[in-house]
Amino acid sequence: MARGEIGCDKVYEDDKCLAFRDINPVAPTHILVIPKLKISQLSRAEQEVGSEQAQECLGHLMLVAAQVGRKFCPQGCRYVINDGKEGCQSVYHLHIHVIGTKQLSWPPGV
Repeated sequence: MARGEIGCDKVYEDDKCLAFRDINPVAPTHILVIPKLKISQLSRAEQEVGSEQAQECLGHLMLVAAQVGRKFCPQGCRYVINDGKEGCQSVYHLHIHVIGTKQLSWPPGV
């Protein structure tokens, strides 16, 4: 998707990242924000691309997720990053879930 080889319901794109609607949403708004830079998971970002590039990419990703959240979930949302097997990561390309447009519960689960 980041390379444009697979179609998606895109809501945002720039030279560093892409945001699109999740194909299996858990809420009325469920958008994924992914870097175009290949990073498998948050905990491996510095190892995979180096500290400086990881900081730039991750900072940009968070700011774009916040922008998407403000636009599509004006009453608030949840930002989620799953990391590794025990963190329920199923796709090993770093992504931030932006989930909202309904009242979410807490705690989210164990």
